[in-house]
Amino acid sequence: MKFPGLRKIKHYFPVSQPKPQLPSFEVRPELDTYIVGLDQTIVDVVASVSDEFLQKYNIRKGLSNLVEHGKANLIYQELVAQQAISDHFAGGTIGNTIHNYSVLADDKSVLLGVMSANIALGSPAYHYVCHTSSKVDMNHLQGVAGDIGRGITMITPDGERTFVIDPSDMDELSPDYIPTDIIAGASAFVVSAYPLRATGQPIQLAMLKALQDAKAHNVPVVMSLGTRHLVEENREQILSTIKEYVNVLAMNELEAEALTGFADPLKAAEAILDHTDMVLITAGPEGLYLCGHTDDTAKRESSNPIKSASLPDFNQFEFSRPMLRACCQQPLKVYSHIDPYLGGPERIKNTNGAGDGALSAILHDMAANHFHKQVQPLSGKHEQPYLAYSSFAQICKYANRVSYEILVQNAPRLSKGLPEREDSLEEAYWER
Repeated sequence: MKFPGLRKIKHYFPVSQPKPQLPSFEVRPELDTYIVGLDQTIVDVVASVSDEFLQKYNIRKGLSNLVEHGKANLIYQELVAQQAISDHFAGGTIGNTIHNYSVLADDKSVLLGVMSANIALGSPAYHYVCHTSSKVDMNHLQGVAGDIGRGITMITPDGERTFVIDPSDMDELSPDYIPTDIIAGASAFVVSAYPLRATGQPIQLAMLKALQDAKAHNVPVVMSLGTRHLVEENREQILSTIKEYVNVLAMNELEAEALTGFADPLKAAEAILDHTDMVLITAGPEGLYLCGHTDDTAKRESSNPIKSASLPDFNQFEFSRPMLRACCQQPLKVYSHIDPYLGGPERIKNTNGAGDGALSAILHDMAANHFHKQVQPLSGKHEQPYLAYSSFAQICKYANRVSYEILVQNAPRLSKGLPEREDSLEEAYWER
């Protein structure tokens, strides 16, 4: 596994020992460090259209429109005929996240969901597989007769984005395809709130089984909220799921407001931390917030400038490392904030997937902690049952950097890992 953040020699692991087995693309729970994600497998299609095109198909502009498979096919075929499609991307919040994790960590992850049993050239499944890292283990996907989902992003001349969602068979995931042993050996289990709106569909039961398996085996559960409308429509169900199962919650500032009623990210984080252990809030040009718990005896004061906003001196202990609230004898809420990396890109090419990139960085740090604890259990890094390897402040830097990398490219997924040495950092940093 590639280690996140600044490397220090005392934390390197032995590399001279011969490996007893040849590398395997399939995850081996007893040997590998990995994360597991459950997703509604979907391909994103990007196309330029006119307002008349939206009116023709009765598509509500600027909103997410759920349409039946036949109508979606008609829309897609006309877009192909008009040569209006600019890109196909493998999509899905969790699919993006675990792909990015595998790129960053250069290590394995497991995807749970459905996949077309027969993949035809040019089909949604074909594009999905083509744009997913080879280190993502897809051996546990459920084969289905139809297509995976398709999300069409239609951009009108005024720049407005309108979404057409064709679920197809993406919600057909059966609980029988949730491998308990794979989840039990994972560093983390990650899922989004989207399956909660698939009322009456098999994927809801599959998600519940996966959450129960993770909780039973003390595997940290990470949830991404989805969209503001999703939170508003399913708020009580989402809140009850968070309270029962979730350890780490990720969202943007709009979703945080829909969940808590607070427009201020700090106030929203303070409220959410009453129900979960750690929260990531991405706030666009304001940067991102990472907040959580640590034990009062393990708190560490920041040497960064102290910030005050709706909470006074809120980043005072941001050099602390995250812990599960249940593992703290005297839980202390910790808040960290970082402005956009390099002030943000001069030109943002794509905002889709930036939050997924930030979340993948946090998962990488959590998995690194799990790995280090296995190989160096007596290390001082594990005097407390920490949830992640780095401090809140350091994870903020890492998540911020990954998010920037998504913003300056067209695709919502990383195509390569981060550089080993950053040109934006002075040489003295690398000589430490």
